[in-house]
Amino acid sequence: MSEARAVLRYVRIAPRKARAVVDLIRGQEVPHALTVLKYTPRAAAKVVEKLLRSAVANAEQKEMGDSEAMWIAQAYVDGGPTFKRFRARSMGRANSIHKRTSHITIVVAAPDAAPRK
Repeated sequence: MSEARAVLRYVRIAPRKARAVVDLIRGQEVPHALTVLKYTPRAAAKVVEKLLRSAVANAEQKEMGDSEAMWIAQAYVDGGPTFKRFRARSMGRANSIHKRTSHITIVVAAPDAAPRK
């Protein structure tokens, strides 16, 4: 199966929020997925759109065919390292803040590798 991938690591978006966007495009054809991402009002949508365009460019470098016919074979978000910070609170206390990061992976496949319906 001919496929191309793009991976974005250490992006400063919580994995839970990024997964909500990635779930929208998993299994879609590339042009439809780009349209969905363009009109999705979430911060992660812009990051995922840029990553999808990178995966398509990687596929074109591998000469896998027309980008209009490609589809998203895999798309997933893994958690990255968490930055731990403290915020001052009243009466000399402190609360911990967890700034989560994500590793996002998108794999696009040629139309001949489309799933059977």
